[in-house]
Amino acid sequence: MLAVMAMAIGTGVAYAGEGNSEKDYRPYPHMFFGLNGGAQVSFTHYDFSKLITPSYGVSFGAYFNPVIGARLHVSGYENKGGIKSLNETYDFNTVTGSADLLLNVTNMFRSDKDRVFNLILLGGVGLAGAWDNDDFHALAAKAAENYPMAWQDRRLSHNVRLGMQLDFNIAKHFGLNLELAANNRADRINSKTTDRNDWAATASLGLIFKFGQKKTEKMAEEPVPVAEEWATRTDTVWYDDITYRDVPEKVIYEDNIYYKIRLSEPDPASKIQKIADFVKAHKNCSVQVTAYADKATGTPELNMQYSKERAEKVVAALVKAGVSRSVITSEYKGDTVQPFAENDKNRVAIVKVTGEGVKKEQVKTKKYRLEETRYRVK
Repeated sequence: MLAVMAMAIGTGVAYAGEGNSEKDYRPYPHMFFGLNGGAQVSFTHYDFSKLITPSYGVSFGAYFNPVIGARLHVSGYENKGGIKSLNETYDFNTVTGSADLLLNVTNMFRSDKDRVFNLILLGGVGLAGAWDNDDFHALAAKAAENYPMAWQDRRLSHNVRLGMQLDFNIAKHFGLNLELAANNRADRINSKTTDRNDWAATASLGLIFKFGQKKTEKMAEEPVPVAEEWATRTDTVWYDDITYRDVPEKVIYEDNIYYKIRLSEPDPASKIQKIADFVKAHKNCSVQVTAYADKATGTPELNMQYSKERAEKVVAALVKAGVSRSVITSEYKGDTVQPFAENDKNRVAIVKVTGEGVKKEQVKTKKYRLEETRYRVK
């Protein structure tokens, strides 16, 4: 145990030398595993200085925050009792297991995590077991006395523990502690009676291995303010100034007016109006009207008459809608020409308008402006 503790101290010193004092982790919460060794003594009618025995223990627990923790602790090995009439002692084995609550008193008043020492109070309850009582029975036979509280194979008792620890932080994962505790057990545990529960005191030195700590979230360092110096300069900035101008362009509008068989009235009237509106909206328009008849019906002479009537009535409708007759030319082709592959579509008057419109043309002009810019000198 002493060798292990010496190694732990050496490891802790080396760890501290590597810069662990900067504490890049949070000490709490964490879990721990511990080994301890020391001595225990029972308080009975016999001289307690002759009842000191070795004791070893193991513990496992956790600190949930800087103040409160808990552990499961098992300790024991050997215990002693004495018979006054013979002035002799006897040995028997004991083991104690308890669940303990840990209270870090120092952290209740101080929160600095670089502290080396902590004072911890502890208390818990559990069971104490005893066995191998042959030494007592041999002495009892020798003393020829009656011991009604004597037990044979084994004995089980309650155990109430109160104590304290002086905890020494070596490094992130290692610590040492000195523990002093008092254990209250049943009167019969040592085969004798004092008409009250027995007390046993333990003192032990322990090595603690701590694990499960979390890393500290480092705060971003605030930049140190620096005195700044500024200056102003004037820059010439060139840019394109965009404008638009009207430019004449040739425009063409074409529409087809279809007819049912033997009809020559243009329908619908909305198409005539669209053509007239286009002529009014543009300059220098010329309108060409060409009428046809389908070849699958009628005779060539009759079809020529239908196409003539269709051309004339489209011209008349355009004039009526406001188009000047002087800009309109017309022709009719009967069934001598079939503009479409589909027969019924050849009963048609095709109107084509050519005129002049206006489009917007972009004009770029190179210009400049002066801008002041502030910049940091220092």
